[in-house]
Amino acid sequence: MAIITLTTDFGEKDYFVGAVKGAIYNELDQVRIVDISHSVSPFHISEAAYIIKNAYRSFPKGSIHIIGIDSEFTPENKHLAVLLDEHYFICANNGILSLLASEIKPEKIVEINIHDTTQTNFPVLDVFVRVACHIARGGTLDVIGRNINEIRYLKQFEPIVNTEEDQIIGHVLYIDNYGNVVTNINRKLFEQVGKGREFVISARMLTFKDIYESYSDWINFDVAKEERGEEGGKKLALFNSEGNIELAIYKSNPSTVGSAATLFGLEIRDTVTINFEK
Repeated sequence: MAIITLTTDFGEKDYFVGAVKGAIYNELDQVRIVDISHSVSPFHISEAAYIIKNAYRSFPKGSIHIIGIDSEFTPENKHLAVLLDEHYFICANNGILSLLASEIKPEKIVEINIHDTTQTNFPVLDVFVRVACHIARGGTLDVIGRNINEIRYLKQFEPIVNTEEDQIIGHVLYIDNYGNVVTNINRKLFEQVGKGREFVISARMLTFKDIYESYSDWINFDVAKEERGEEGGKKLALFNSEGNIELAIYKSNPSTVGSAATLFGLEIRDTVTINFEK
């Protein structure tokens, strides 16, 4: 049975998500639809890319992923269907795929060309669904588009390494449901540039000199719990499950005491710098 996932900025209030699901079921009654997220910030390409990039790998090969972010069809925002890592992605050519394909080269890219058979101002419903269902039936990408070799790339989302290779300048890429701050600096780049040197991570007025492997890695479990003092509220940097450097507060609650994002005063695209010992 085919799997079609949905990642959008539609939210849950409006009819959009329900209409898209209904259209899929109207074409395919034997299909599984999985909601990855409908809470992406409106038109936020990097946020959507982070979510889908770290979710799609858990799905079986051959799964079809509809990404409904900034999908209005214009001469500068064409639509794509892409085979990448044995998964299918359907989205606008707005740069989101360059963030997904930063480490894996797409196996096939087509620019969707079925728009002349559909009049729509809701392309996710009227175009993306048709393409997804076509693929789910076993159809080829060549039928619904023309082959292209290049996609739009967004270089501004990549961290910068200075010429002396003792500094990485990155930024906040994503803020999760707990208010943890995810940067665009990953473990591979950190280790490649750092080469085991001591370092300082700086973000606004904050500094971190250690990176932990998990949220509780800093706790000394050899000490009795009643002797450790208050554990909540500890600020820390760690490599998260996706390998990105994350700034967090241990067991924070955004609804009560605040979160890393609010207490650190960090927002998406704010600068995060790592300076290594020379």
